[in-house]
Amino acid sequence: MQNKVLVIGSGGREHALAWRLSLSTTVSQVFVAPGNPGTSREKNIKNVAIDINDFRAIITFCKDNNIDLVVVGPEQPLCDGVVDSLTNAGINCFGPTADAAQLEGSKTFSKEFLQKNNIPTAAYESFTNQDKAIDYLQKQNQYPIVIKADGLAAGKGVVIADNFNQAHDTVADMLSGNVFGEAGHRIIIEEFLQGEEASFIVISDGENFIPMATSQDHKARDDGDKGPNTGGMGAYSPAPVVTEEVFQKTIDLIIKPTIRGMKQQGTPFVGFLYAGLMIDKNNNPKVLEFNVRFGDPETQPIMMRLQSNLDELCLAAIKGQLNLCEVNWNHQACLGVVLAEKGYPNQYYKGSEISGLESISEDSCKVFHAGTAEKGGKIVTNGGRVLCVCALGEDIELAQNKAYQCVDKITWETKYNRKDIGFKAIKSEQS
Repeated sequence: MQNKVLVIGSGGREHALAWRLSLSTTVSQVFVAPGNPGTSREKNIKNVAIDINDFRAIITFCKDNNIDLVVVGPEQPLCDGVVDSLTNAGINCFGPTADAAQLEGSKTFSKEFLQKNNIPTAAYESFTNQDKAIDYLQKQNQYPIVIKADGLAAGKGVVIADNFNQAHDTVADMLSGNVFGEAGHRIIIEEFLQGEEASFIVISDGENFIPMATSQDHKARDDGDKGPNTGGMGAYSPAPVVTEEVFQKTIDLIIKPTIRGMKQQGTPFVGFLYAGLMIDKNNNPKVLEFNVRFGDPETQPIMMRLQSNLDELCLAAIKGQLNLCEVNWNHQACLGVVLAEKGYPNQYYKGSEISGLESISEDSCKVFHAGTAEKGGKIVTNGGRVLCVCALGEDIELAQNKAYQCVDKITWETKYNRKDIGFKAIKSEQS
């Protein structure tokens, strides 16, 4: 059977998902709502001008075009109930319901769930009152400390405060609604975990699950993991820090109890479940956060390595039949470098013309669009994170070399990127 698929979203993650779906032997056509200039240039992918928050318009499009599967990229429509709406209209929509999406939509919900199910995570307290939060901070004798906006904040609602004054100002900003609006009206203050981060993503049907390839993201803006937190400046797959021991501990202590716990409380989790992990020196993983969708930019390297039909996996998950599936991966490593606008994640310019895109050969390298727009036939910057340049290689170091060769061919006036994506993995491979 040849499936028609609609991908919802407009970023680099959605470009990668749509691209991988378009390569499936069981897909005849992929639509992206609203997509971006990168998706519009792909074979067998067509952008459609639909507002991702207009569920009625999405349902109408699906019915008019006989869509067999909808894959939701971003977290906001998931938390707002797009899966509930489309499922009620008889449309196969892959992702968690609004109730299940609270794992990402509310940090308080997530932390309470972790605690209730004895899943390892950082110690924490939740606050809505500024005075109580500051009183709590005054009693802490260990810094840094982590402060998180409770709601969705586009991957930027986390501040690591190095001292009391910084923590005080962060709490005041968040709870007064200055920084993250509604998302910051409740905050979590939690202990700072030491170790190395990794992204552990599985596809779940509510009972069965299949792990995706392991990956590692670089959240800090500057080389050496310095500077402010961002939505992600690059990623690679596989992640050497996820050893066989760490992998098994993550499955047994985190993934299985999460899938089981969600089912037991009447909100079975169907979709991509992303556990952001902190792995300590004794190879013990703890949950930093849950996401209820694929990570960005982890999606891009993982989709480069996936060799199975993604539509078949998503449809099997919707039907509760993942136990009948298996996933095949390219043995090569993949590394992706995010090209951003100078100034990101704070103030940055939009509208710079990008040159060099046509010089990238798809065999060795793939460029996924995130924050771009088309103006007079030219591709221009239109966001903080603009492109993700990915390359495959026999190991992380070779993939890194190839990716940076491609990065150097793409230019614009205010381009910024880290020069060390993959440095931890390469150090690990060399040792």
